[in-house]
Amino acid sequence: MDKQQDRLHQLEEALAHLTRLTDELSEVIARQDRDLARVTRRLDQLLLAEAERQADAAGSVALADQRPPHY
Repeated sequence: MDKQQDRLHQLEEALAHLTRLTDELSEVIARQDRDLARVTRRLDQLLLAEAERQADAAGSVALADQRPPHY
């Protein structure tokens, strides 16, 4: 019976370790999701601001539509 108790104790330790690891990884994923959402919003803002800046340039061709200088 002593071997069964030792095995049970080892399994409980392993389960506790895996539970803690799963919780830590879940927190990391949640933080990365928040960071990614923030960066995506900021990128959208920057792209919109640049599009508006290019549209406001009077009489000039948008930078994305210009031919590279080596042509």
